[in-house]
Amino acid sequence: MAIKITDECINCGACEPECPNNAIYEGAVDWKASDGTTLQGTITLPSGLTVDADAPQEPVSDDVYFIVTDKCTECKGFHEEPQCAAVCPVDCCVPDEDHVETEDALLNKKAFLHGE
Repeated sequence: MAIKITDECINCGACEPECPNNAIYEGAVDWKASDGTTLQGTITLPSGLTVDADAPQEPVSDDVYFIVTDKCTECKGFHEEPQCAAVCPVDCCVPDEDHVETEDALLNKKAFLHGE
């Protein structure tokens, strides 16, 4: 399953540079599918949302850091554990029960994001 950041987030920013998919953004900041990926042009994300990879998308949260579910692979194929959770000082990076995915699905998402 993807990881989410709860409202216990203290906005320290430790998680953002650790994400190999560039799926973590500061609250109220627009995100792009192309950030940190090889995606370009019109693409359909794993959730079924079709977007221009370079077009700014609405922030998931205005208050705290957030993770874009369509870009989160739980670090599968990069690390043994989600790096955001490993560095979070308040343990607010937790599994997102609303977005359960198999390891194969997460690895396929990694391949999609990085053109593998």
